[in-house]
Amino acid sequence: MKDALNNVKSRYPNAHVWSFGDSAEMADELAQLVIAGHKKASCGSLAAWQQEEEKVSPGDYHIVLDGQQKPVCVIRTTSLKLIRFDEVSAEDAAMEGEGDKSLGYWRQSHQAFFEREGTFSDDMELIFETFSLVDVSEEM
Repeated sequence: MKDALNNVKSRYPNAHVWSFGDSAEMADELAQLVIAGHKKASCGSLAAWQQEEEKVSPGDYHIVLDGQQKPVCVIRTTSLKLIRFDEVSAEDAAMEGEGDKSLGYWRQSHQAFFEREGTFSDDMELIFETFSLVDVSEEM
């Protein structure tokens, strides 16, 4: 696993390295949605984003890990926007590619996630990120 990650890091030396969600199962599920081309966006609370040491910018590369912390793909940030939870549109929700891709599903699943994080409110600010899939290799 470490060899695979080091190999990917050598090709994308300044890439952020992380996994989606807050569980191994969620990391696996969301990474597979990216690889399948369904997930093209993600979001996080502004509060969590502000605590990150390295801020994400458009153009940044990300090595996405699965639930076992193994690299599965590389994505590149195409845009970031600040938006309130209650302002997320059906189009935004569909870009996240989760569940039935509806706004209702998005609100329910993201409210549960942000409640676990301890940051949820209807008017909470989110960093909404769009990205493109760059690489899925055999060693990932």
